[in-house]
Amino acid sequence: MSRQSGSHTLGELAELTGAEVSGDPGRIIRGVGSLEQATAEQISHLSSATYRSQLESTRAGAVILSPEDAARWAGDALLTDNPYLAFARVSQRFETPPSLEKGIHERATVAGSARIDPSASVGPGAVIGERTELGPGVCVHAGAVIGDDCTLAADVRVMPNAVIYSDVRIGARSILHSGAVVGGDGFGFTPDAAGRLVAIAQLGGVTIGADVNVGAATTIDRGALDDTVIEEGVKIDNQVQIGHNCHIAAHTVICGCVGIVGSTRIGRHVVLAGGVGVGGDGPIEICDQVVVSGMTHVSASITEPGIYSGGVLHSPSRRWKRNALRLLRLDELFRRVASLERRLGK
Repeated sequence: MSRQSGSHTLGELAELTGAEVSGDPGRIIRGVGSLEQATAEQISHLSSATYRSQLESTRAGAVILSPEDAARWAGDALLTDNPYLAFARVSQRFETPPSLEKGIHERATVAGSARIDPSASVGPGAVIGERTELGPGVCVHAGAVIGDDCTLAADVRVMPNAVIYSDVRIGARSILHSGAVVGGDGFGFTPDAAGRLVAIAQLGGVTIGADVNVGAATTIDRGALDDTVIEEGVKIDNQVQIGHNCHIAAHTVICGCVGIVGSTRIGRHVVLAGGVGVGGDGPIEICDQVVVSGMTHVSASITEPGIYSGGVLHSPSRRWKRNALRLLRLDELFRRVASLERRLGK
């Protein structure tokens, strides 16, 4: 079943996005789709030159595109300098998120000291701990668990089987997807004289700001003493690990399978692409406006904005193995070159 519903005129969508209508503002739009698959009742978008050729064959009823591409399309359109942003706002108007009836389901377990706003929803099998507060419009879906002394602000959504440990605060409109675990113990141990590992109690909590997305099966560890902090607007993909006492500043994007060691500080508007690893000999800081490309290992702090990459590009296996063997001799080659330079007086 499609998660799209509702209908809007092209003029209404133009008002929503601040775009200019080209064509019939009264055209009814009942959904969104790709240029390749959209129907006559849907709106699509051209946000990359890569897909310009699909304008010729698309059956979309309208297209969101930039003024420079307007001449390539004869149908109804929304013209804007940022088609992808406009498409994002339009898509939200047709989304039908999973919903719950207001109130507490008879098969939910809610502690007597919990405070649940009358407009909140608690689904079957959900568990709400002592002294936990759910604000207006909060939705806690089936099987989700929220521990003691937590606060969820207005319109937070906790999807099925997500787990929130005790002492977690979550800002308005944030979403935790299924399988996410927030507030589990940080990975802190120290050996005793016999080499046995002794756990360091994790006494902090987790503070998450407003409008944060936490992806499926992502884990955010609680702080050892102070809170782990995720500021407003941060978007975290699936299967991400964020260690204890990390501080992720506002509007940063963390893509799938990223691993971040404890006590890392990441600035605003940073992008960590898929598979990035952050961890080194000491606490790492990444300044604002940094992009780290996929599979890169960040082992030292980054203090200048920019795009950073690491790793080895793929190649046919036999060639990669030959190059890897040569890489092992790089130090020897460097010493030989340095010796030759000394002999040549350079």
